[in-house]
Amino acid sequence: MEEENLQKTLDILNQETLNYIEKRKAIADYILDYRKKYIEEYRDDEDKLIEYFDHERYIKEESYKTIDRKLGEFVKLKESPYFGKVNFIDDDIAEGLYIGRYGLTPEGSYDPVVVDWRAPVASLFYKGMLGKTSYKTPNGEIPVDIIGRRQLMVKKAKLEGFFDSDINIQDEILQMVLSSKSGEKLKDIVNTIQKEQDEIIRADRSKALVVNGVAGSGKTTIALHRIAYLLYNYRNQLTDKVLILGPNDIFMDYISEVLPNLGETAVKNETFLSFAYKEINLQEEVSDITSYLEEVLKGNEKIIDEIKYKSSKEFIEFLDKKANEIEEGYFNLRPVNFLNEEIVSKEEIEELFNIHYKYMPIFRRSQKVKRILVSKLKDKRDDAVRVINLKAKEEKEALSPEDLQIEENNIEFRRKLAIRDVVREVMKVKSQIEEWIESESIVDIYKKTLEIDKLSYLDLAGILYLMIKLDGKKSNYEIKHVVIDEAQDYNMLQFIVIKELTGCRSYTIVGDSNQRLVKAEEVPAMLRLKEIFGGFFELFELKKSYRSTYQIMDYASKLLDENAVVPFVRKGEFDVLETTVPKDNMEELVDVILNLLEDYQEEKYENIAVITKDKEELNKIAPEIKKYTKILAFNNSDIVYRGGKVMVPSYYAKGLEFDGVIIVDFDENTDNLIKYIMSTRALHRLSVVKVR
Repeated sequence: MEEENLQKTLDILNQETLNYIEKRKAIADYILDYRKKYIEEYRDDEDKLIEYFDHERYIKEESYKTIDRKLGEFVKLKESPYFGKVNFIDDDIAEGLYIGRYGLTPEGSYDPVVVDWRAPVASLFYKGMLGKTSYKTPNGEIPVDIIGRRQLMVKKAKLEGFFDSDINIQDEILQMVLSSKSGEKLKDIVNTIQKEQDEIIRADRSKALVVNGVAGSGKTTIALHRIAYLLYNYRNQLTDKVLILGPNDIFMDYISEVLPNLGETAVKNETFLSFAYKEINLQEEVSDITSYLEEVLKGNEKIIDEIKYKSSKEFIEFLDKKANEIEEGYFNLRPVNFLNEEIVSKEEIEELFNIHYKYMPIFRRSQKVKRILVSKLKDKRDDAVRVINLKAKEEKEALSPEDLQIEENNIEFRRKLAIRDVVREVMKVKSQIEEWIESESIVDIYKKTLEIDKLSYLDLAGILYLMIKLDGKKSNYEIKHVVIDEAQDYNMLQFIVIKELTGCRSYTIVGDSNQRLVKAEEVPAMLRLKEIFGGFFELFELKKSYRSTYQIMDYASKLLDENAVVPFVRKGEFDVLETTVPKDNMEELVDVILNLLEDYQEEKYENIAVITKDKEELNKIAPEIKKYTKILAFNNSDIVYRGGKVMVPSYYAKGLEFDGVIIVDFDENTDNLIKYIMSTRALHRLSVVKVR
């Protein structure tokens, strides 16, 4: 029966593909005919040609985009049209729906052959139990009774097997997926989404949704699938209006294929550094967070104190105090005088600042007041010019024709001279107004306030905060949903500026409180976001790790103060191997690492990482290792990971995963949280080489 249904689905899919190809050809023919007719008819009318090209672009962007997207979906569906089936009773009618990566509904029919996993009814497949339940639709809750759930393994259009599961997604399939080799890029998980993950993916979009999940709990993948879900259900509101903020370019490249594989591409990807750069329109180089992390890992107390201070409530209060000082007496207000007449008194200007436009941020207010004063100046200028012109006219009218012929040029000369004097006076007074009500750049104000010459990554949030306070700064982009990954490393000030700049009320914020590289605050800001989001804040905790084997997670969890990780029971073939090498024997250290790399490759592991605490440690071993094997060293955040063997410092490894990991531990005093981060990058095999 299942094989027959698969063949029937593939036949429908092939027919729909042909239908869409025909549609695309028809639109192409229409555009070509229209172009030929229109250009010939209006060859000499430029405005009409511009109007035509606007029309053609509209057709291309709307019709072509839709058809091409559907054809792309059909290509992927031919490999595997669906992965699940759910049977349920709705209003005493038994129904069975197949669930796939994309939906498939034949032309002219309202009954889907395959339901997109993001559709509301598809949530039934991911429910934890059979029996009575409901699913949400735009029109409210629909009660149903789930009577069966089946998982199907379809590869290259062939049915390889299926399982009926009563509770969660069948362990056999999940075990098979988790035991497979990693790829060079993060993959989607539509066929193995777990109940607690699905609840987060489908949660109310009008929330600041925070996911605090242990390493390997699927936080990043959940966030990306949530984007795909939201875009599917709210496409008109969210297309081109979703922003992802990731920790570095390596990570952003690593996750770059998930959304396209789910059919979504219209999403902005930034690091906080690149986002802030564009919003500030900064013209100078800024040292990135990496240089700070290097110093933190070396135990540089001065840098650690700076990070703690610029992450603190006291720093926000300091910036507020500076903004209030500027509010109170920044501008040197004076009356506006023009042609020996006071046209606006100092009291009137103060009234504009302190009463009429008090609601505006001070620098935006100053621009408003400046425009009002210049407008009043122009009115007085126009009055003065009218008087000059009237006087010249009256002089001419008072003369006889004979005298007018003699004096007209003199009168006209005096008129122009008087107008020139008025214009000069206007320019002088306008320049004075500019001088009295001129604000310096907020970047310069920030530098003077902190008494610094060079900016760093840590200063960007502070500058943006002052821009918001003093100038009412809003984002250059229209953003309706923000995703923040590795959010445990964000401080409260960063969250505040993101909220104020975007004006968003819809967030997906994911992180792991155990993976903070710097404990700037006792409780990470991401867990205290109720302070700024109030009732829109909702926290999810994910304790179960799916990434690593039981042995690896058991080893890693012992590095935490509290054993907060519940490993998914996937017993690996290998225990965690610990080896000790004398610290003054580089040759032996290199031999141990090379032997481990060889062992890993014999296991057919494709993606292998040698992880050190920082770049300094990496640079100790990288030149020696490279003499004997082809391996890439990640020394910069803009290197692109293409799979294979890599050497990487701990902070670039965050968020990534590898089949096998070799930790080179040069320092027994390395913080356990750093060791935890390094350990939890491994899927199948972990070795720790201690240099003592």
